[in-house]
Amino acid sequence: MAEIKRSDFVFTIGYQGDTAIVDGSARKRFGKLGARELLEKGLYRSAFCAALYDGELETFLPEFQETTGIPAETPEALQRMYGVFGAPDSIDKVSVIS
Repeated sequence: MAEIKRSDFVFTIGYQGDTAIVDGSARKRFGKLGARELLEKGLYRSAFCAALYDGELETFLPEFQETTGIPAETPEALQRMYGVFGAPDSIDKVSVIS
């Protein structure tokens, strides 16, 4: 099993078995941006996933609260809100849709 690439994880829209389904057009357009830049562009879920993948949730949380006005008090609250708890280990393939 290979580790999923950051850009694939950030723009994953779902999973089917051991395959990550990735939004290819968003990945192509925004794949190199950091969590802050994604947040500024209004891509909140992708920004959260970038911060989670990069291990920056503690510093990301105040910026997220300020930008969105959503009162998520802990990184775990964001994980529950988006239903994303980390990059899965069981992903062997990536399917890109446009």
